[in-house]
Amino acid sequence: MAKVAIIMGSKSDFNVVKPAVTVLESFGVEVTVRVISAHRTPEDAHAFAASAIENGYEVLICAAGKAAHLGGVMAAFTTLPVIGLPVKTDMMGGLDSLLSIVQMPSGIPVATVGVNGGENAGLLAAQILGIKYADIAQKLKDYKNKMEEKIHNDDAALNEELKGVR
Repeated sequence: MAKVAIIMGSKSDFNVVKPAVTVLESFGVEVTVRVISAHRTPEDAHAFAASAIENGYEVLICAAGKAAHLGGVMAAFTTLPVIGLPVKTDMMGGLDSLLSIVQMPSGIPVATVGVNGGENAGLLAAQILGIKYADIAQKLKDYKNKMEEKIHNDDAALNEELKGVR
C-alpha cells in the first residue's frame, strides 16, 4: 500500500493539511500526520526524514508557515520527493511561507503548491504515487473525468439559464 507522511510545523496547521489527508485517503493511500518543527525539534525532523524510506514512506508533504524551512530540512535528509505546503500567515498572508519554501538551495528540491493548497498537495502526492500504483493512477483519471463532467454540466446549465434572460 502506498504511504505518505504529512509533517506540520505546528498543530495549528492541521486545517490546511486536512484536505490533503482527505484526498490521499480517498485514493487508498495510507497517511501519517505528525507535528515536527524544523526549528524547535530539528533532531526529530532529521531522524524522521533519515528513516522515512525504511519506514515505508514514498512521498513527504511538509506544511509550515512564516520561515517555512521544514520541507527543505526534510529534503536535506532524504531522497524521497518532498512537497512543500505553505501556510497562510497574518503577517504577510502566506507570501513569507511561500517564498521560504520555493527558495531552496540547489540540490535540495522541494515541489511547492499554493498557499493553503492542501488539496493540491494531496493530489500531487497521488500523481507521484500513480507512477508506481496503477489503482491510484486510475482513481486520478476518474477524479479528472468527474471535474470535466462538472464543468460540462455547469456550462450547459448556464447556457440554459441564459436562454431565459436573452
